[in-house]
Amino acid sequence: MNIRLKALSVHLLTATGAVLSMLAMLAAVEEEWSLMFLWLVVALFVDGIDGPLARRYEVQKNWPTYDGVLLDLIIDYLTYVFIPAYALFKSGLLPGWTGWIAIIVITYASVIYFVDTRMKTKDCSFAGFPACWNMVVLVLFAIQPNFWIMLGIVVALAATMFTNLKFIHPVRTVRWRLVSLPMALAWVGFAGWAAWVDFHPESWAHWGLVTTSVYLMLAGIAQQIIPARRAD
Repeated sequence: MNIRLKALSVHLLTATGAVLSMLAMLAAVEEEWSLMFLWLVVALFVDGIDGPLARRYEVQKNWPTYDGVLLDLIIDYLTYVFIPAYALFKSGLLPGWTGWIAIIVITYASVIYFVDTRMKTKDCSFAGFPACWNMVVLVLFAIQPNFWIMLGIVVALAATMFTNLKFIHPVRTVRWRLVSLPMALAWVGFAGWAAWVDFHPESWAHWGLVTTSVYLMLAGIAQQIIPARRAD
């Protein structure tokens, strides 16, 4: 296979996220939350591997007629934002007006964030929370804290989207990647496990989700506080 066909194949792989988002949405409409999250986890896995492949095969150079960045953003908004927000609202985890606030804050703040040209930092991390609501909502489904806590988490994370607080990209942020990448892979594994057992409250997957989520959420901020050594 020549390099141009490999570049095209990467675009086509990315595009499967649209199908996965539709499958997730169909499950959400039927309130089959575990199935919905399983599709979203698969979509997250695809999103995690298509970026390195795109850079390896230089898709902008070898198949420039397709805008891979735009394609990725469209699918990310569906799988990272729109469907998780719908699930949080429809599930009843946030009752009454709290659910309305959550979906308005999530969808509006995220679409503004997605078009912000300053969202990436020099070390390929994110400036502000990168709208990974699929991950946040899955954890909320798993641990189901008090709805006031859930609402506070949603509002606080949305607010950080418009700050300079750093959130790592587990693949592209070089500093601590030897820890960050395994943590991200572990999160995907725990997420799939939790959804597979229908978020059973006694599942050990929940502890794994909380542990890996805390690291992925705070590692970038910790890097801002802790001076980098030359070996980092």
